[in-house]
Amino acid sequence: MNVHEYQAKGLLREYGVAVPEGELATTPAEAEAAARALRGTVVVKAQVHAGGRGKGGGIKLAQSAGEAKQAASEILGMTLHTPQTPPEGKVVRKVYVEAASDIARELYLAVLLDRAEEKFAVVASTEGGMEIEEVAARTPEKILTVLVGPNVGLQGYQARQLAFGLGLTGDQVGHFERFVRGLYRLFLERDASLVEINPLVVTKSGEIFALDGKLNFDDAALYRHPEIAKLRDPDEEDPRERAANEIDLAYVGLDGNIGCMVNGAGLAMATLDMIQVCGGAPANFLDAGGGADKEKVKEAFKLILRDENVKAILVNIFGGIVRCDLIAEGVVAAAGELGIEVPLVVRLQGTKSEEGRKILADSGLDITAAETLQEAGERAVAAAASARS
Repeated sequence: MNVHEYQAKGLLREYGVAVPEGELATTPAEAEAAARALRGTVVVKAQVHAGGRGKGGGIKLAQSAGEAKQAASEILGMTLHTPQTPPEGKVVRKVYVEAASDIARELYLAVLLDRAEEKFAVVASTEGGMEIEEVAARTPEKILTVLVGPNVGLQGYQARQLAFGLGLTGDQVGHFERFVRGLYRLFLERDASLVEINPLVVTKSGEIFALDGKLNFDDAALYRHPEIAKLRDPDEEDPRERAANEIDLAYVGLDGNIGCMVNGAGLAMATLDMIQVCGGAPANFLDAGGGADKEKVKEAFKLILRDENVKAILVNIFGGIVRCDLIAEGVVAAAGELGIEVPLVVRLQGTKSEEGRKILADSGLDITAAETLQEAGERAVAAAASARS
């Protein structure tokens, strides 16, 4: 789960991490009042779950309260397009009015999990303000990393090692150590999957601030953090993924044209790979789970069909806990009730698969059966191509 910048900065403050003063605004008048309260130059920032806002016109500098009102009127309601937004962009519904900082340097700092090393990683760079992926590709030597053992925790010498590597001196080293310790505690105590500060700025007076903050949280741990779950913004989520979450289906929208319904995350990933190998592109990841029944099958089809790009549907079920005959009954019922018009390819293997295939064959519906995963992929890709042409 992601949160907005203003929400992230509220959490950062709780952990003693320095951030500039700012206020949320949902109207130009509120932005004007916020700028007046902050006094001096402010920055008006679009609040959407995407980076690159400045390049898309979503961040504007304002020298007065009147300019802040004008900037907010231009940003609020706009459809923001950045490299990190979907093709249709994102509508800006709120802005964050923040006191401007007298920036001397821009740095990068993040805490995340290094799965390969089975440790936490604290990553820093002198190239703040840039995409860290771009820095890694062009100048990997400018990325500094310390690995933190979960049983030992972040050590003072590690924080100082990063500070020296970033060229910090004097009191800045101590400020940085407290800063990174706060980030690390937030990461652990709130079950975050990523805490990223980009840029981390050093002001001309030597102060250190988080000028921007990106926090991602582990969805599976939100039951332990109801205060974090309340920060969820439904307007920023894919409506299909939100609907799937409400009915306990794992769904991720993709940009292809072959809808997929599979039981089991591993099999779902293999199915997506096979579609790609066969020359197609999946429209979604959908794991119906081991307890899939008729109702879940119908709801899964509804989700898939909400995507207008879907030209064919591939159902790939391995009967272990779930029985293939029950899935087949669900497919037939859903196809009849929903009036599915796109080609439907179904592969059933495992418990009661023969009975399931018979149910499909006797249904009188236009359903293409497949025995192997490759055959299912090939037939789904061919069906989508025929429907497209």
